Amino acid sequence: MCRRGCSTSLEGVKTSPRWRQAVVWLHVVSSVAWMSQALALVVLMASGAPTMAERLDSVLLAPMANVSAFTGLLLAGATAWGYFRHWWVLTKFALTLVQLYAGIFLLSPALHRAADTQTVAGLQIAGASLMASALAFQAWLSIAKPWRKTPWSPAAKPPTAPTWVFIAGIGAPVVDVAAGLALGYPLPALSLVTLIVLLGFERRGRRRRAQRPSARSPRSVPANSSPAS
Repeated sequence: MCRRGCSTSLEGVKTSPRWRQAVVWLHVVSSVAWMSQALALVVLMASGAPTMAERLDSVLLAPMANVSAFTGLLLAGATAWGYFRHWWVLTKFALTLVQLYAGIFLLSPALHRAADTQTVAGLQIAGASLMASALAFQAWLSIAKPWRKTPWSPAAKPPTAPTWVFIAGIGAPVVDVAAGLALGYPLPALSLVTLIVLLGFERRGRRRRAQRPSARSPRSVPANSSPAS
């Protein structure tokens, strides 16, 4: 039996809304932290403190970016929002990937060079400002939820993941942040494993729905019935 406050998905999996809300709040807090730290990078570089900016990027900003991205992927894959059901979710998904890879391959190396040479270029400040602006735009998307659904949105809502997936979604990034701080390098290993398990669960759910007979099958017409004249 499901306790009070539980909900049942299309696959009959029972999950507590409290765990979904916990993942939502973890996503919100980490996203706001990511945005505020990006703004702090701009201020530090503009004030001539590239060493502090580089330290902030390596110690705090990278772990918060990983937590924000992972919890966003978890919520998209384990709730009715989906990855490709709504334009605002798809836009956030694309921007998150762009910002993660741009931060890893462009912004972080630029901050390392600035810390070594103690010089900050206008292009570096512009890059951090662009990232902070994109994060603010994503925050607005989460609140406003604009635009209509995507043209390829499936008719049926994806199933809600079981409670243990949401518990893992809370614990995985926390463990990864602690390990990243201890190692001095962000490594989302446990978060990646949890995300792969989630995607496997979603794939299994899609297979079950595809094999299930349609609930709206036409009713059989009695043999002795005759068409109306």
